[in-house]
Amino acid sequence: MARLDGHWFIVCRSSDLGRAPRAAAIQGVPLVLFRGEGGQAGALEDRCPHRNAPLTAGRVVGGQLQCAYHGWRFDQGGRCRAVPGLPGEPEAKATRATAYPVRELDGFIWVHSSPSAPGAEPTTEPFRFPHLDDRRYTTVRRDFFVASTLHAAIENTLDVPHTAFLHGGLFRTARKENEIEVVVRRWSDRTEAEFIGEPRPKGLAGRILAPQGGVVVHFDRFLLPSVAQVEYRLGDASHLVTTTAMTPVSDFETRLYAVVTFRLPVPGWLVKPFVMPIAAQIFRQDARILTMQMDNTRRFGGERFAYTEIDVLGPHIWRLLKQAERGESPAYAPGPAGAPDHEHRLRMRV
Repeated sequence: MARLDGHWFIVCRSSDLGRAPRAAAIQGVPLVLFRGEGGQAGALEDRCPHRNAPLTAGRVVGGQLQCAYHGWRFDQGGRCRAVPGLPGEPEAKATRATAYPVRELDGFIWVHSSPSAPGAEPTTEPFRFPHLDDRRYTTVRRDFFVASTLHAAIENTLDVPHTAFLHGGLFRTARKENEIEVVVRRWSDRTEAEFIGEPRPKGLAGRILAPQGGVVVHFDRFLLPSVAQVEYRLGDASHLVTTTAMTPVSDFETRLYAVVTFRLPVPGWLVKPFVMPIAAQIFRQDARILTMQMDNTRRFGGERFAYTEIDVLGPHIWRLLKQAERGESPAYAPGPAGAPDHEHRLRMRV
């Protein structure tokens, strides 16, 4: 497990946060989300500082979150704005609620995993999903809950060998007919694998991406703190990017927010009805095996993992997560990465 303080995580879609308070959690910390003054989202610890009642039991009144127990009201910054029956200025006498920085971007509510510091803002901003503003691309969104550690969920998303078996027929098949080269690179905030000379995947998803076949450009990437990205490109006409931002709800529970953006030679509206059920089926299969893996990990009293060179990114993901936990790795910074800190090559059969 890795505990990541000082990072941004998605807690829900923007459309899921309406007039009523909503419960959420990051790394086991219970939160309450609400829309306060001006409709702006706020996130507080789900605990009224007065008598410890859950703020999720309250309601929004006049753009402030009102506790159901004694009616104390708080704004998005956690300031107490009203104490019924108390003369004078409530903020001078009442205790603040613990507030967390919030951003609303790309249709998601992001919450910083460290509480707000008075007069200070986070030094980083949330990850931005690619191609959402590009009209050439079609977008499909899905979110799923898995009983899994953050590390296992990320590694599964970027693990090529399992796709031929767990997702056989949908993405790849068990027949290994081609040997390709893989270049693995790692920086302080990310790691990637470039698959060179890979034929179009044999499964249904590959046929949609490249009906005529061909050799694809394929990258798998992990971006701190918790973004897994898979990119396929075939010439100028076909481009598919699956970006999954993961939120550690607790040490053994993770929610995945997947955004699939694609551009194909045929209209996106024609392909979208086929992409959505395929993506949903793949995520369901992943969720099932991750739950089974977690159950077995508990049954045997801990992880007993073994690695070979074709577990391409797993060790690098773990290294970056633990460095981030110790404060030694920064959050992912958009833009050119520069020369990698580590690079090696290997051969793989696909």
